[in-house]
Formats: sequence, structure tokens, C-alpha cells
Amino acid sequence: MDTQSDLKASDLADPRRARQAMRTGAWTRPTAALAPGHVQANLVMLPRDWALDFLLFCQRNPKPCPLLVASEPGAVGLPGWADDLDLRTDLSGYRVFEDGACVADVDDITPLWRDDLVTFALGCSFSFEQAMLDADLEVRHHVHGRNVPMYRTSIDCAPAGRFSGKMVVSMRPFSPADAIRAIQVTTRFPAVHGAPVHLGFPEQIGISDFSRADFGDDPVIHEGELPVFWACGVTPQVVLEEARPPFCITHRPGHMLVTDRSNLSLAA
Repeated sequence: MDTQSDLKASDLADPRRARQAMRTGAWTRPTAALAPGHVQANLVMLPRDWALDFLLFCQRNPKPCPLLVASEPGAVGLPGWADDLDLRTDLSGYRVFEDGACVADVDDITPLWRDDLVTFALGCSFSFEQAMLDADLEVRHHVHGRNVPMYRTSIDCAPAGRFSGKMVVSMRPFSPADAIRAIQVTTRFPAVHGAPVHLGFPEQIGISDFSRADFGDDPVIHEGELPVFWACGVTPQVVLEEARPPFCITHRPGHMLVTDRSNLSLAA
């Protein structure tokens, strides 16, 4: 059997093999470079009586919360997205929330599963990174084998029901010319956050210490480069802190659901 030390991201180009490695605990790292060309997704799992409010929140905030699919209550699969999927085991990391506070960070949620949980899969920027690579753009956290830097901002989300809060963004640095190209490339993928929400000047969106990411790894940025910020699917986790549902499960930031769908199937 593969072990964590044996596996490299290049060994997990097939999404089914990637999910199997996460299911067995052979891969517990971020998923950015896994299964190139396949859609990755953020996850939010909420009790049924909170699901309608969250669905409305996604509809009103399509940049940070681009909804791909929502499950039936208690379902552990997402038909049409991954044939062999078990949502309880097939991520490399989960966060468990109670009353808005993260109380556990686990690799398997089978003991915590409830029949009233509705799973929301939201588009992830890891999906448009393949289009960046195809356009000969360097994706810095891939180069360094790190997680993408993510930041809390002062940008307000549109409230819906019991949900409100600030947007989280992910950041990738580029030269000015490459930043223009990155904007052009990602605009074609509105289902996975689409075009950036901000360029340069982190302090203008409430990031007081750019050198230290709130989620993921700290940035690696070179002289003459611009930080480019995309809306991020970690936003719901910040919103959950404000709404304080009694119970909720999300993905660990950077540890996504790897699906069988092609990224190109989401291109506009």
C-alpha cells in the first residue's frame, strides 16, 4: 500500500486514485496539484434546517460561493461528479464546527455523520490553475509545494437569512504582464470564482499584514510582482463563525474534494 512518504502529487493524476489515497490516509496534504484537469470543490455540510439559508447565501454571493451542486439530506455521494465518492472519507482534511467555533480538525468524519446533513460543493480556484499552467503562467505555490495563501478581508458579502460576513481571498503573485493574462484566463471560469476581485495594494481590502496568510501558507512573492486576489471558498468558514450553526463540517482549507469532472466542462 502507498504511504504518505512514498506518494508524490504526480502519482495521483487520476482522480479516483487521488480519492482512494485520501480515503486510506495515504495522502493528507493539500490537493492543489492533484488530478490535473479535474474539478476540485470546497465543501460545506449543514443540517437541513440551515440549508435553505445557505443556498440563498450562495446565490447572492456567486464569487466566493459558486455553487456546483447540493446533495440530498444524508447523501454521502454526489451523482455525476464522482462515481465512487464517499463524502465522509474522501477528503484529505475536514474541519468540524460547533456553534461557530472550529472544535476539531480530522481526516475522517464517518463517526460524526448525520442523516440530516446537506452537502454543498462550491467551485474552487484550484480548478482554474490548470488553465493558468496551460497558458504558461507560473503558479507559485505549485512550484514550492505549498498551500495557496488565503486572507480575511474587509469586503462584505451580501447577507442571506442567518448568514453574513466578510470575504476570504486567495492570492497568486504575477508580473504585471502575467497578471493581465491571469485575469483573461480566469474570467472564462465563473463557476470556480472567475476573475480576480482585487489587484495589488492588500491594505485596500483590509489585509494589514500581507506577509502572513490567515489560511494556507505564507506568500512567496518576488520584487516587481503584483499580488492578485481571487474570491475564495474558505469564505463560508468565516461566515459560519458569525452565523454559529450548532453543527457544521467543511473541508480543511486547501484540502479539496477531487471530482471526475473536467475543468473544461465549466469553462464559459
